[in-house]
Parts: sequence; C-alpha cells; structure tokens
Amino acid sequence: MINLQNVTLTFPDGERRITAVDGVSLRGEPGVVTGITGPSGSGKSSILALAATLIRPDSGQVLIGRGSDAVDAATLSAREATTLRRERIGIVFQQSNLLPALTAREQLQVMGRLGARTRPRRDRIDARAADLLDAVGLADQADKRPHQLSGGQRQRVAIARALVHEPEVLLIDEPTSALDQERGAEILRLIGRLTHDRGTATLLVTHDLVHREALDELVTVVDGRVEVPVRAV
Repeated sequence: MINLQNVTLTFPDGERRITAVDGVSLRGEPGVVTGITGPSGSGKSSILALAATLIRPDSGQVLIGRGSDAVDAATLSAREATTLRRERIGIVFQQSNLLPALTAREQLQVMGRLGARTRPRRDRIDARAADLLDAVGLADQADKRPHQLSGGQRQRVAIARALVHEPEVLLIDEPTSALDQERGAEILRLIGRLTHDRGTATLLVTHDLVHREALDELVTVVDGRVEVPVRAV
C-alpha cells in the first residue's frame, strides 16, 4: 500500500516559492489501479515523483506498506530512499528506458539482481524473468533487443522489469503517451490484470481518459490539489 498524507511540495522561483503539490492526501490500495489525471502543469508528475521517493516533500508523509511494516519515505536519507525504491517500488516512465545492449530477458535479470533484498539465486531470477515475460505476452521475444521490438512491446518489457522484484507499489507515468489508441488500450488492460493478479498498489498518471474503464479508481489534480476521487466505472 502507498499512502500520501497531507503532502506539500514547493519550488523556488526567484524570491518566492511556487506550490506544486498543495496538501495532497492519496491512498493506493493493493490490487487497485488508481488513475491520476488533470490538466498539464497541475502537479500530477510531482505527486508521482513524491510517491517514488525521487524528491522529498516540504511537509506531510509518504507511507509505503501497512501497519508496523509501513515506512515514511519523507523521513529517509537519500541512500535509504534509494534502497526502499529498489526493494519495494516499481517505476515505469513515459519512455521505456531499456538498455540498448540487453535482451528483454536480460533487462529483467539485471533488475532482479539489483532489487533483491538478499543475494538471489540465479535460477530464481531467471524463472521470475521468464514468468513475467510470459505474463506480458512476450515469452517468444525474450532474446530480442529494444531496437527489435515495437513501442508497445518495449513498454511491456518495462512493465515486466518494474515487477521483477515483486514490489508492493507500482508507479506508472503516462504509459500510453507514445502509443496509438489500440496499443494504449492493450497496455492499460495489461496493467490492470497484473495489478489485480499480483496485488500491487498501482498509481498511474494519464491524460488520456479514453481508456478510463481500465482504471479502478480515478482522482483529478487541479492546481496541485486532489479533487474527491470517484469510481472509474
């Protein structure tokens, strides 16, 4: 689970500060895809960056986990936040950011070793990579490098890579921005299925509400504030 509680973020602008995120409270539950939408510049990406522990809020809490296992990422050092991100959070950016020299299988294997809390057995990582590539429909593309894959396939690899260390939280930024409507719909259905099957708490930033039915929950961000969430369907 991820729980942002009364989070505020400001940036310097000359002699004053601009508020990018203004007292936002937002919860992502296990097995639920929560969409975050709103106009350009509304603070969506800043909220995702806070959730990803990439930046620290001015105030408020960013809780990862539940109960006694919960960690407030807002109180962590940069090194501690990196460890938390590597072990418990999966991130999918707008661009797939795959390593050009690695095959689809190798992309997952490398991430699996980096994200492990303890030194993993090679055979376990290999099996996990194979399972996830099959789950995203790319078992037959495992030995292909990024330049040999379509845009949609690269995004599928990126999603599988983000899940390889079995994160509690999955954060996804505009996964359909570079795809046509049909492939975008496929990607969102895939995210929904993996979220439900694997019990991750997924926050997904999107400007495209054509595929709203693929989201379980939807919040709208306006001027750095979250409006009352509504059911997506």
